[in-house]
Amino acid sequence: MKILVTGACGYKGTVLTPMLLEAGYEVRAVDTQWFGNFLPQHPALEVVQADVRDSDAIDLDGIDAIIHLASIANDPCGDLNPKLTWEVSALATMQLADRARRLGIEHFIYASSGSVYGVKEEDQVTEDLTLEPISEYNKTKMVAERVLLSYADDMLVQIVRPATVCGLSPRMRLDVSVNLLTMQALTNKRITVFGGNQVRPNIHMQDICRVYLYMLEQGSKIQGVFNAGFENISIMSIAEMAAKRIGAEIVVTESNDPRSYRVNSDKLLATGFKPIKSVDDAIAEIIEAHDSGALKDEDRFHNLRWMQKTVLANAA
Repeated sequence: MKILVTGACGYKGTVLTPMLLEAGYEVRAVDTQWFGNFLPQHPALEVVQADVRDSDAIDLDGIDAIIHLASIANDPCGDLNPKLTWEVSALATMQLADRARRLGIEHFIYASSGSVYGVKEEDQVTEDLTLEPISEYNKTKMVAERVLLSYADDMLVQIVRPATVCGLSPRMRLDVSVNLLTMQALTNKRITVFGGNQVRPNIHMQDICRVYLYMLEQGSKIQGVFNAGFENISIMSIAEMAAKRIGAEIVVTESNDPRSYRVNSDKLLATGFKPIKSVDDAIAEIIEAHDSGALKDEDRFHNLRWMQKTVLANAA
């Protein structure tokens, strides 16, 4: 069985792709490689450097299922160039879905975002609540979801709304809360917390990749939209966890962003999926990688910084 993975050289894709290969799948990995290519060589892996906006550059011949990860990731990056964000995260998704349907590809797994709900007062943010996205990133995810669901009569569509992912990847991200705070503690012995009471949903890298693999293996047994986030934790609690392990101090400053996000993933858990990793595991793994010299604070591990320095600078 051959799987197309878009965004395969990204933070999640670089972990998911080896997991697919280990499970016995063939993988065609498509990515612009803006942040590099950290994928291992493998006889069942074909790596294609291509932009999802160039529909003809993506060869769908022989593909049985698609895992669509490619997007302009996170709010700050999405707001940098709204036109680029809409082209990559919405229009390209529509074109890919349309081509998949026309070619008879029967399975499409889409990586949306838990942030499509916007700010909710409810303690339990479930899949049936209204979507009220507030950034370009969130809006494109919502639109892409709607487009894909319109194809649900023609192919199996599974949409995953991940919480903030944490933990190690060869193509690391150090601009997401758990990873960011842990690296601050490691490099400065000090963590700066803005506010701290804001709650964020989290999921370990290994678990979100296991969710995509689970969706692929379950096939038509599960359909529709699923939240994927198992720990709703305040920013202060995350900082305290990292500080305790590292021996760092915490400095609290005022925040102009008091928003909290929570997700409820009971729908996914009810299908039989079980998480195996935690935020605390992610912190411990980052510390170990840093202390061994395997992880360093590099510019390309910060999406906004790297896009300003490379992608958008070259486009100017």
